[in-house]
Amino acid sequence: MSRVIRAALFQAAWTGDKESMIQVHEQAVRDAAAQGAQVLCFQELFYGPYFCQVQDKAFYDYAERIPDGPTVRRFQSLARALGIVLILPMYEEEQPGVLYNTAAVIDADGTYLGKYRKTHIPQVRGFWEKFYFRPGNSGWPVFDTAVGRIGVYICYDRHFPEGWRALGLAGAEIVFNPSATSRGLSRYLWQLEQPAAAVANEFFVGAINRVGVEDLGDNDFYGTTYFVDPEAQYVGEVASDKENELVVRDLDLAKLREVRDRWQFYRDRAPGAYTPLTAP
Repeated sequence: MSRVIRAALFQAAWTGDKESMIQVHEQAVRDAAAQGAQVLCFQELFYGPYFCQVQDKAFYDYAERIPDGPTVRRFQSLARALGIVLILPMYEEEQPGVLYNTAAVIDADGTYLGKYRKTHIPQVRGFWEKFYFRPGNSGWPVFDTAVGRIGVYICYDRHFPEGWRALGLAGAEIVFNPSATSRGLSRYLWQLEQPAAAVANEFFVGAINRVGVEDLGDNDFYGTTYFVDPEAQYVGEVASDKENELVVRDLDLAKLREVRDRWQFYRDRAPGAYTPLTAP
């Protein structure tokens, strides 16, 4: 039996300041809701530039408390008013000097459901993230929302198959992967890894990437945001590689049972044989 939800992703270029960036995303929520979307995920560190192109402690000021900071509260009100589930990838301050790359999850009634903290933190040219973030300590939570069971895996995490599988084992039906990824570094992986993860773990994936070149460096963020199903088929078109775009698609979650009954990857796992994989 069909079980269709309408889901949305939003890719955007940096506007130049935090407040106008938040306003752009508030309008995206309204536009998504007007198109009937029931859940919407933003890009990594959505209200700022991708400041990890440089190492500058001034950007620590972008961090906020989650859920008690102003941005989460602001979007809780909007979620409640419009009846939409929101995933907010943000810079989190747990306490001074303890900072994470985090996504807050808000249910359609405005309830804060919890957070995922990015587990794998890169430290390469143009992506100096260890300067800004501690490795996440949240595990891989799956959130029971008004649209179903959703998980979050942030940007660089996607290169590591273990978290995808943990989310699948925990019952995720859709996994959102908010990102800030650059054309020269990862373009060849973008339309390979997430479809492969969707197939291997038999869930839908929403892959979101920002667009544009920001004044902090030469990273060329190439958008091409998309949804992919558990048969590695894109749901509708892939988004622009240059422009802001709201992607709204219908996802039939009944397909998960169809694919899992066909392949039985979860039945045929051999966890007892995997012990060496967890060795340091």
